[in-house]
Amino acid sequence: MTSAPELTVIEVPVSDTRVEPLLRELGDEYSRRYGRDAHAELARYPDEEFTAPHGGVLLLLVEAGEPVAGGAFRRYDPTTAELKRIWTHSAHRRRGLARRVVAELEREASDRGYRRVYLTTGPRQPEARGLYLATGYTPLFDTEADPETIGPLPFEKHLAVQERTGKALAQ
Repeated sequence: MTSAPELTVIEVPVSDTRVEPLLRELGDEYSRRYGRDAHAELARYPDEEFTAPHGGVLLLLVEAGEPVAGGAFRRYDPTTAELKRIWTHSAHRRRGLARRVVAELEREASDRGYRRVYLTTGPRQPEARGLYLATGYTPLFDTEADPETIGPLPFEKHLAVQERTGKALAQ
């Protein structure tokens, strides 16, 4: 019986060549779901917003040297990190990788002093909506309304400060 491959979390700049497949597949998927080219939206923010010290980092989960999941965060305001570009390669979905990416991004954001995490997802991404609800995010919209009438669906999660170490923990 073979064991599951080892997954490693690494921090890389947006310019790292291993990020390109993530952004390409994410842009292709968003373009299919929304019927318009989404690649420009993914390139809207300068790379510097996803690197220290500007409050962002890109994390990849790497299996056998290949990216299988990842995400990023950027500074939204002085106490809030905004999660962006959460992605799992289509061949590796339904394995809990997105949950791990979100947890790693939250941990890194809290290590950088953020007390809140904010994010939005699109109305045609029910699996993302389910992920954020399942991982403790509070919807900042009416969950009974038709998502198509809302537009981007905002969520937040507050981080609590641990007294002894001063590090924030997901609440």
